[in-house]
Amino acid sequence: MELGIYTFAETTPDPSTGRTVSPQQRLADLLEEIELADELGLDVFGVGEHHRPEFAVSAPAVVLAAAAARTERIRLTSAVSVLSSDDPVRVFQDFATLDLLSGGRAEIMAGRGSFIESFPLFGYDLQDYDELFSEKLELLLALRESEHVHWSGRHRAALDGQGVYPRPAQDPLPVWVAVGGTPQSVLRAGALGLPMALAIIGGQPERFAPFAELHRRAASEYGHETPALSINSHGFIADTSQAAADEAFVAHKVVMDRIGRERGWPPMTRAQFDAGAGLHGANFVGSPQQVIEKVLFQHEIFGHQRFLVQFSVGTMPHASIMRSIELFGTEVAPVVRREIDRREAGSASAAA
Repeated sequence: MELGIYTFAETTPDPSTGRTVSPQQRLADLLEEIELADELGLDVFGVGEHHRPEFAVSAPAVVLAAAAARTERIRLTSAVSVLSSDDPVRVFQDFATLDLLSGGRAEIMAGRGSFIESFPLFGYDLQDYDELFSEKLELLLALRESEHVHWSGRHRAALDGQGVYPRPAQDPLPVWVAVGGTPQSVLRAGALGLPMALAIIGGQPERFAPFAELHRRAASEYGHETPALSINSHGFIADTSQAAADEAFVAHKVVMDRIGRERGWPPMTRAQFDAGAGLHGANFVGSPQQVIEKVLFQHEIFGHQRFLVQFSVGTMPHASIMRSIELFGTEVAPVVRREIDRREAGSASAAA
């Protein structure tokens, strides 16, 4: 299993101090976090795209290009690129450039976006939300397939054989589809044979098992080999479970309550947060041993090939995030990898 981290690079006030780091400082901290993840042998680091004042990254490829110069092996992905409100030609060019700079380590995680600010910002109508994504994903896949593309759609000027450059080092450049649990999105990813990143940030993970099966079944029905599955969730690791929960809850509540005011959710309680950190909850908050048990528990449910955790849900001290990454890389990852290797070897022996 590939293990990694993703972030939205929050610039909200630190709940413990009231201080808000500048975007410049947050990006400097983020590069240190990516560099540490690479040094510890983690597999993937993802950076999200947002167009709101509380996040520092609106251009993931730029940040990841800076990270490429400071890392050696970790894969670098958007998490996500809001493809619906972007130009697929430019997205492809940006990540092809990143791929060349990083020596073939770039990926695109394409999604429709969980916030809406980018649509009016770039002149798109929210009524076209799903059609925009479907059409632009089609074009993005055509661009990675061919240097010269003939394509037409409703929301972008047609291409009549123009060349799109540069071409990436990887062929094909990896494209994942990020979904939040909408069956139509899952079916689309499977039908296209694309790997899927399934975000589980609330509720019981077992409830999402049918989506993993739907993804695999759709791929099979359309003649594709089984595509990879990633589970993406919130989390935070500290030396003890109590320390992890105490520190993460305050920052997590600030963010979720703010979003809740926009979307009509009630304020988060500590009891709800603690329940989410339990074995059958969505969040990976706890000691290294708790996180190990939870990753392995979910692997039994999903059989996924990748797990990404978002440590900074709300602003937390840089030192705390660095410690969380250290524990993930040194204590969680080696145990998880050994156990999954053991399970897979056992399954192969049984099949033989």
